[in-house]
Amino acid sequence: MLKRLAGFGLKQWLLLALGVLALDQITKHGIELYFNKGESLTVIPGFFNLTLAYNPGAAFSFLADAGGWQRHFFTVLALAVSGYIVHLLKRHQHETRFALALALILGGAIGNAIDRIVFGHVIDFLDFYIRNSHYPAFNLADSAIVGGAGLIILDSFKREKEKAA
Repeated sequence: MLKRLAGFGLKQWLLLALGVLALDQITKHGIELYFNKGESLTVIPGFFNLTLAYNPGAAFSFLADAGGWQRHFFTVLALAVSGYIVHLLKRHQHETRFALALALILGGAIGNAIDRIVFGHVIDFLDFYIRNSHYPAFNLADSAIVGGAGLIILDSFKREKEKAA
């Protein structure tokens, strides 16, 4: 797959980030059309539900009960990081794995920032669990951010290996 992306430049990476953002927003608003807050649909019994949840905090509901200031803090942080990511994409647009990681993180960060700006919380709906142990609900933006972070880690190991060789 990386070979197909090898010729991408800044414009294509930004379009990919826009695609992540669009898919994130479409799925969040689709869930809101069919579910009320807290409502759940079992997809795979004992493992996966679609559950509409609102997260006013950060990852894993960190600071969810902090009184409201976190909404503005995480929005500003996401927008600042997004600006820096665009700068990094300009400089590293031909480093396929790293640029892909940045595009995924950019699309996810902006997707969650839009939720915070418009609604005051992030819309989550993917609920994985085993018996009564639930992983905190998340969304496609979160998945893109985690995937991008994983790619950055992988890229750093690959670079170290290439330097050593």
